[in-house]
Amino acid sequence: MINRLLEKISGKWIFIIIVSFFYGILAFANLTSAKMAIIQSFQLMEKILPTFLLISILLFISNLFLDSKKIINYIGKNSGIKGWLLSIITGVLSSGPIYMWYPLLSDLKERGMKDSLITAFLYNRAVKIPLLPMMIYYFGWSFTLVLTFYMIVFSIINGILVSKLTN
Repeated sequence: MINRLLEKISGKWIFIIIVSFFYGILAFANLTSAKMAIIQSFQLMEKILPTFLLISILLFISNLFLDSKKIINYIGKNSGIKGWLLSIITGVLSSGPIYMWYPLLSDLKERGMKDSLITAFLYNRAVKIPLLPMMIYYFGWSFTLVLTFYMIVFSIINGILVSKLTN
């Protein structure tokens, strides 16, 4: 009976049930800590909600206006340099928590985005334009330029390696 129930419950609900269970144990053991944990959870949700909404809007717009054939031209098997440049640039420009980008990347992968381009996008999220002036201030121009250049180059190398390993 328990097996049938577990088969009907998806992974997301199992996670929510487990987290709720631990919150219940925490509340039983220490009500003050449980209240703080719940408050911090809501504060985290407040922080990620704008990014979540942005990603949801981008998913909606991409589903509404972008044709799968056009997407495959830019990020599919024959995308070439266009795909690499698009992945690198969008990775650098992306903001917010990384896990908020996973649904969009998953949707693009289903439409034909190459693993190598997903890897390049995720790798290039480490290059942050707003943080470059601070990096230049603390480490200098040459260090910042060399590090940024290597991060971009290695994003391509890692993309190729991931593509080889996943196929």
